[in-house]
Amino acid sequence: MATHQHLGAPLMWCWDNLNVHLAGQLADFAAENADWLRIVQLPAYAPELNPAEGVWSLLRRALANFAVTDLPGLVRLVKRKLKKIQYRPHLLTGCLTQTGLTLDTPVKP
Repeated sequence: MATHQHLGAPLMWCWDNLNVHLAGQLADFAAENADWLRIVQLPAYAPELNPAEGVWSLLRRALANFAVTDLPGLVRLVKRKLKKIQYRPHLLTGCLTQTGLTLDTPVKP
């Protein structure tokens, strides 16, 4: 909810079959906030349908030529690279486009 308020825009959540995603409380939350929250239920294993997989692929490429000596260094590097991706919307749009998903609100019959 904080992300929705911060962005001032609708959100799309992609859920796989992780047991937490199937919890009744989450389904209730999604139903109560359907005006700004869209849920896409993914098959059990479908990385080609999950936009987050595209982001991780971009991140792996960005980290390919870096070496870190400790966990805090790795955390700093990952955060910095994710922030760079965040400010390049065409990259994020590409990750969504490759899945065939859209941010358009579906028309209710």
